[in-house]
Amino acid sequence: MEGEKQEIQHTKPIRCIVKLGGAAITCKDELEKINKKNLDIVSSQLRQAMMPGWSSSMKVLGMDWSKRHGESEVTTLNLEVVRALAREGIPSIGMSPFSCGWSTKEKNIASADLAAVDKAIDSGFIPVLHGDAVLDKLQGCSILSGDVIIRHLAAHLKPEYVVFLTDVFGVYDRPPTEPDAVLLREIAVGKDGKWSVVKPVLQNMDKQEVQTTVAAHDTTGGMETKIAEAAMIARLGIDVYIVKAATNHALRALSGELRDKRDNIPDDWLGTVIRFMS
Repeated sequence: MEGEKQEIQHTKPIRCIVKLGGAAITCKDELEKINKKNLDIVSSQLRQAMMPGWSSSMKVLGMDWSKRHGESEVTTLNLEVVRALAREGIPSIGMSPFSCGWSTKEKNIASADLAAVDKAIDSGFIPVLHGDAVLDKLQGCSILSGDVIIRHLAAHLKPEYVVFLTDVFGVYDRPPTEPDAVLLREIAVGKDGKWSVVKPVLQNMDKQEVQTTVAAHDTTGGMETKIAEAAMIARLGIDVYIVKAATNHALRALSGELRDKRDNIPDDWLGTVIRFMS
């Protein structure tokens, strides 16, 4: 039902929403190539964060779909993520943006009906969504970014925090491949949506001086879009962590450690915190 807000009370509060960056779990320099090592580590860390008492030696019978008889070698990234989670004993379900009622309006994505996501969660599954090419009322067709989906999910599900897993340690003051690039540890977002760098303290640092780049293969806006969407999530009072996938820093963010220490983020944690500051 487009335009109507649905207040859903889930049986359990939503703790975290995770965005798996394409650059972190695929090999962008190769066609349709999964970064299996990273994806397996990410899946293991998600299991550790969700079920800390679960032993790595435990097996879930019948849940490894990676070697189905007669199956084609060609598959989708969404299915690969679902398979990797299943191997860790995490029940998940791949969902298309279309199945969740996504539509476009004046170049902005608006959620119409997230009942499918709610039903999956209440049935004990982790919904796995993905960016896609979608119909657009003005352009005919446009790219729906996963970062935009995360923002709408955050507004709808109201998790305690959101984690963006990327191929770099966080947000830098310039492309991280450049010499002397500085990792921005904390970004504050105000009521008006404007943001500023809190840590580290840099002279004459403001939004306009943070230089971002978009790779040639990236059709969704790169880090600039990620920061913008993360800032809108932070305005909801939901902390956002941007951190390198498959690292201990990612596990610490996923597990909720940083949320528990939000007033004193450990100095040995590498990543970017984006939060609301009144």
